[in-house]
Amino acid sequence: MPNQAKFKRYIWELPVRWNHWTNVLCIVVLSVTGFFIGTPVSFGQSASDFTMGWIRFFHFTAAYLFAVSVICRIIWSFIGNKYSGWREFFPFATAEGREKTIKMLRYYMFIDKDVPETVGHNPLATSAYVVLFSIYSLMILTGFSLYAEHAPGSPMFRILGFMYAIFSNQGIRLVHHASMWLIFGFIINHIYSAWLMDIKEHGSEISSMFSGYKFTVKKEK
Repeated sequence: MPNQAKFKRYIWELPVRWNHWTNVLCIVVLSVTGFFIGTPVSFGQSASDFTMGWIRFFHFTAAYLFAVSVICRIIWSFIGNKYSGWREFFPFATAEGREKTIKMLRYYMFIDKDVPETVGHNPLATSAYVVLFSIYSLMILTGFSLYAEHAPGSPMFRILGFMYAIFSNQGIRLVHHASMWLIFGFIINHIYSAWLMDIKEHGSEISSMFSGYKFTVKKEK
């Protein structure tokens, strides 16, 4: 495949790229500040230094930004181009998608030597993203449930009442913390897979998330 002619193709629209890097920033800030919130440490000389207060402020600010980013990405899956569309996240719904999934599985299982070219997300990645966004949703719900506990009876507390019916306070904290480690696991796999596809396909997999363009064997219709 690397010896074949390549065509420059616009794949990832600007909102998709903004969403990707906004999520990266938010996850970094939320993880770092979350560790300090889970295990509070005093950095200041006195209570007036308000160190943990600032850490909580950055955590809550990143949480709101992250929630907005996830909602915007879901909306864009209905109005964006076909590569970011919601149909891409359910490859098993079509015969073509199932065929691509089998080919990709054969490559990852070392049955086939050549990696099948995918223009947008490969079908295994999109299936993983469905799970990832489910974890995102769980992380957002548990996080705001913990946040709303400071004001019982507030609109947010009432809206999230079903969470308190399902989980105890400690249960919400456990799910919130465990979700973070699941996201870490996805990130490790995501970086490895993107790097692998960039090397194997020579299609600018990584740089496409900055520029929006990939290089493909098939020409745009």
